[in-house]
Parts: sequence; C-alpha cells; structure tokens
Amino acid sequence: MSLAVGIVGLPNVGKSTLFNALTRAQNAEAANYPFCTIEPNKATAPVADPRVERLAEVCRSGRVVHATVDFTDIAGLVRGASKGEGLGNQFLGNIRECDAILEVVRCFDNDDVVHVEGSVDPLRDIGIIETELILADLQSLEKRLDRVGRQARADKSLAKEVEAMKGLQAHLDAGGPARTFQAADPDALEPTRRELRLITDKPIIYVANVGEGDLGQPDNAHVQALKAHAAKHGCDTVTICAAMEADLVGLSDAERKDFLDSYGLERSGLDATIAMAYHTLGLQSFFTAGPMEARAWTIRRGWTAPKAAGVIHSDFERGFIRAEVVSYDDFVALGGEAHAREKGLLRVEGKEYVMREGDVVHFLFNV
Repeated sequence: MSLAVGIVGLPNVGKSTLFNALTRAQNAEAANYPFCTIEPNKATAPVADPRVERLAEVCRSGRVVHATVDFTDIAGLVRGASKGEGLGNQFLGNIRECDAILEVVRCFDNDDVVHVEGSVDPLRDIGIIETELILADLQSLEKRLDRVGRQARADKSLAKEVEAMKGLQAHLDAGGPARTFQAADPDALEPTRRELRLITDKPIIYVANVGEGDLGQPDNAHVQALKAHAAKHGCDTVTICAAMEADLVGLSDAERKDFLDSYGLERSGLDATIAMAYHTLGLQSFFTAGPMEARAWTIRRGWTAPKAAGVIHSDFERGFIRAEVVSYDDFVALGGEAHAREKGLLRVEGKEYVMREGDVVHFLFNV
C-alpha cells in the first residue's frame, strides 16, 4: 500500500524547507516571504530501514527496494483562505487523497524571518489553519447535502444519510473537526465520508519547527504549548529543525551520521516524521527477500496474511494458499530461509494468520 501525507501550515513557517528535507531534494523553492510555493509540490521519499539492506546482504540480493511515502506540499493557508484569500485554498483538493496531515507550526523566534501574522504564536496559528480546513470541509459537505437532500425527496432510503450529514454539518459549524464527530448511525454517514474524503477526518501530526539553537535543549515555550495542545486533542507531535534538515540534503550516509551526532541526534527529521506517521496510522512493515531483491512492504497492523499478500499483487491474495514466515531476527541470525527451516524456525501460516512487524515472508498462491 502507498502511504500519502499532506503538508499544511501558514505561509513561511518552514513547510517548503521541510519538504525539501523530507524528500532529500530541492524540489520546492524556499524563500523568506509568503506564498513562495504557488503550485502543489509532490515527491516520493524512501522509508529509511536498515533491515532491508541487511536482508539484501544475507540473500545477496540484486537490488534493494525500500517502502516509500508520498508527500504533497501545498501553498500556505491564511485567514480567509476558504473565501479565496491567499493561494493555499486552490490546492486543498490535492491533500484530500492523503492518509494523514502534517501540520507544520513555527516554534522558533527569529526577527529576520517574517511571520504572516506578525508574531510567533503556535496555538493561534493552529487555530487559523484548522478553522480554514473545517470551512473547506463545510463547503464540500453543504454541496453534497444539497444534492442528496433533493434526491431524498424521491428516495426515502437516503433520509438517514441526510440526517447524518446534518449532524456532521452542525459539528463542523461548531468548530469541531470531522474526525471527532460521533454519528448516531455511522453506516449512514459512510457514503459521505468515502466520497468527500474530508480533510479534517484525517489524523493530524503536528510538526514543531524549531531553530538550530533549540536542538538538544529542553522544549522551548512554543513547543511546550504545542505539545500540550496535541495531547489534549489526541494528536502526535514531532520536533524538527527544518533548516538543519535542509543541510543534510546531498550528504553521504557517513556525513549525515556525523552531522546528526554533532547535534546529539540519533535520526533525521525524515526518519522521525515517517516513523510518527507509521505510528499514527497504525502501520507496520514486512519483508520479502531473495537473490533478485530484498524489499519492504507497508501494511496496517492487524492485517491477515492474504491481505498482506495482496499488497504485492492481487493474485497473491485471490489465490492465497499459505505463507512461510520467519522473524527478521531469526532470518538474519541464521543466515537465511534455508537455515531457519532446518532449525524449525520457519513457520507455515494459513489464512487466519495476523502479520507481525518484521516478518520475512514467502507467499504461496495458485490462480
């Protein structure tokens, strides 16, 4: 499965700089003025996982294929975006297909970097962004409510959906995001959720963008306020320095490690952000490994073996027979599948098997 993440925030809070860092390429212009990004930037970043390279070494694989994350960076949102102010509202449709939202929040003071609101205030900034996202969802919902409401006059079976939509409309009007709405009849609202892909229905990960002087230090007051807000609303946070992350672009692995060590960091913002996205969305990895390639695959926690096999190819799920499974640790320690089989550590699992993090799998199927 493909993981897609949308990046939102006010203008000039470090979104494009973060995007460049996340994708390890200068694909988005970054400058010290609002609306630098005027087209949605899209890029795909690999999920750093040293286990894939280790599997390739064990199997002498011809190539290594990492799992990936698709990032979409849109123009900064401002007050009144839902009414046409600024440019970001033009591109909100680009993030409706995303699985999660990264909301970049400025958490550093620097008089040389302008702020569209004139001062640094994370909670105010969050309020502006999320109000505009709610208003954008309201516009989409009201259009569908008008259409389905007219259809319901002739088709009484739509009455429950109309009632559910009205409940969601009231919830959004009151300033609540769609993800916190508890419908009396969830099934009745499902067609609306599926069609509209409401932005505020998606989980949010707050990205606290700090200055280089904040790295390795206790959280500053801005980050503390952001984390308190996130905890209150059940959201995850990750703290990075986008400017420092941009400096990592183009460095070799050894240079990157030395650079991170100099800041007392164990991993980059890319790795921390993607790891948080996996946690937020309930994702995990499994592997396939052999002479041709070693590859990481992304699935949701709780998926059974046939559904995981379907990520590789739909035929694998349709004709699933069994899965031969070895844990990553056993596979590496024993030097591959053959030795794991000899030691009795290769398990044969059927259709009910629930995949575990780090499984190395060989699927057998027949179509």
